[in-house]
Amino acid sequence: MNRPSTSDRVLPVTPRGQKTRQKLLRAAESVFGEKGYERASIADITRKGGVALGTFYVYFPDKQSIFVEVVDELGERLRRLIAEAVSGLKDRLQVERTGLRTFFEFARKHPNLYRVVRQAEFVDEACYRRYYDRFARGYVSGLTQAMDAGQVRRMDPEVLAYCLMGIGDFLGMRWVMWEDDPGLERVLDTAMALIRHGLEPRPSSKPGKSPAASPKRGARGARNALRTLA
Repeated sequence: MNRPSTSDRVLPVTPRGQKTRQKLLRAAESVFGEKGYERASIADITRKGGVALGTFYVYFPDKQSIFVEVVDELGERLRRLIAEAVSGLKDRLQVERTGLRTFFEFARKHPNLYRVVRQAEFVDEACYRRYYDRFARGYVSGLTQAMDAGQVRRMDPEVLAYCLMGIGDFLGMRWVMWEDDPGLERVLDTAMALIRHGLEPRPSSKPGKSPAASPKRGARGARNALRTLA
């Protein structure tokens, strides 16, 4: 059964209740990352968080509900941090580099991020898809604005968003999760070299240099067009 997203839930209004709930979420993030969803128990979570077992049910009805919220909240915090980091940047390539660096730093501080999100595919598929869909939504908006400003070659923005998300996801896995590499600037340099040459707008043809100026090319293009219509 799919669980409601974080935005659909009623949150505690008192500072004490908010603090207790956050303790449970932080503990759950750790326990799910270390033990996995199937092996983790509510007792493990409350013990890790220093909260009474019965208190858990004041905030969450079951294990799956807190798991879904952990994933939703991780995504929300990461998106917020990236948005703050790139705020004020006008150049899209600077936005890409800063966004990647912020993601790497977040993954380093939250070593269970990858393990928890990967499990979501099997625990709650709607939650798993929501994690990536929400990232893509903001990405599409930013890329579309960059295309309109002539900073990025015009392409399908959603496809491009997932391409760029995939780059960050796998680089973080290799150089943050598998090997905590302090020299991530070289990784960023390589990633940005690839992104730069893939995103830079194509230079417009100079006057007198258009493909139509060549009789041979024009004839060949006409023949190709005819074959296409045949």
